[in-house]
Amino acid sequence: MKSAALLRSRWQLRPVGACQLLVFGLLLALVWSLSSGPLGVSLAMLNGEAPHSAWQIWWQLRVPRVMLGLCVGMLLSGSGAAMQGLFRNPLADPTLLGMASGAGLAVALWIVLIGGSDSSFGLYGQFIAGFSGAFAVGLLVFFIGARGQGASSLFTLLLAGLAINTLAGAGGGVLAFVASDEQLRQLSLWGMGSLANALWPPVIGLLTCAPVALWGLLRSRHELDLLQLGELTAHSAGLDAPRLRRRVVLATALGVGVSVALAGIIGFIGLLVPHCLRLWLGPSHRLLIPASMLGGAVLLLLADTLARSLAAPAELPVGLLTSLIGGPYFLWLLLRGRPSC
Repeated sequence: MKSAALLRSRWQLRPVGACQLLVFGLLLALVWSLSSGPLGVSLAMLNGEAPHSAWQIWWQLRVPRVMLGLCVGMLLSGSGAAMQGLFRNPLADPTLLGMASGAGLAVALWIVLIGGSDSSFGLYGQFIAGFSGAFAVGLLVFFIGARGQGASSLFTLLLAGLAINTLAGAGGGVLAFVASDEQLRQLSLWGMGSLANALWPPVIGLLTCAPVALWGLLRSRHELDLLQLGELTAHSAGLDAPRLRRRVVLATALGVGVSVALAGIIGFIGLLVPHCLRLWLGPSHRLLIPASMLGGAVLLLLADTLARSLAAPAELPVGLLTSLIGGPYFLWLLLRGRPSC
C-alpha cells in the first residue's frame, strides 16, 4: 500500500515539476531575449548611466518585440494543442483550417495591389489585412463546418481547410507572378516569419486580443479530454460537441489571425511544441494546453534571440529557424519509430 501511494504521489508531482520547469525556462528566455542583440543591456544601462537614446531604443524596439514573441508563441502552441485534441490527431496544427493561408493571401493583396509596407500606414495596413484574412477564413470554415453533424462535421472542416489552403496558395502564386521585385521580396520575407516589425500600437492590439483567444482555448481543455473518448461517449457524459468545435475554431481563428498578421507565417511552433509535450506529459489537455502555451513562448523567444544573434548585425527570419528545428525533430521521431503519441 505504501509503495502504491508513493508511486501515485510521484506521478502527481510530475505535472507540477513540468510546469515549474517551463515557467523557469520562460523567465530565462525573457531575460536572455531582453538583454541580447546589437544593443546589449550593459552595466551602464542597469545603473541608469546609459544615454537616453539607448533606453528609448530598448523600450521602443526590444520590449515590444519580446512581448510579440511571447504572445505569438503562446497563441500558436495553445491553438495547436487544441486542434490536435479537436481532430484527435497528434499531428494537427493551427494552419490546418486555412487561417494562415487566408492571412497570407490578404497580405499579398495589400502589398501588391494597395501599397506594401514602405510607410507606417502601410505597415499597419498589412497587419489589418493579415488579421482580416485569417478571421474571414475562420468564420467561413466555422459556417461550413456547422452544416455537418458529428464526425462528418470534422471531415467537412478538414475538406474546407484543404480547399482554402489550395485556393489561397494559387491566389498568392498569381500575385507573386505579377508583383514587382520589391513587392516580391516583401512577400518572401513576410512568408518566412519575423518579429522585426514589432511596434507598440499593433502589439498593444495583440495584447488586447490574445487573452480572449487564450481564455477560449483554456476553457475547452476539460471538454477536449472528454472528446477523446469519442463523440457518442462524450455526448452521454454531457458534452456539447458542436459548441466545443465552435469555441475552438473561433479561438484558433482569433489567435492565428493576430499572430500571422503581426509576425508572418512561423511554421512548426503550433505542431512541434504540443507534440513534444504530449510525449512527455501525456494526452490530458488539462495540463497539455497551458504547458503548450508556456513551451511555445519559450521556443519562439529562444529562436528569435538566435535569429538576432547568429548573423548580427543581419537578422535571420525566425520562421526559418523554427523549421530547421522542427523538420529534423520529426525525422528523428520517424527513425525511432515514434511518429505519434
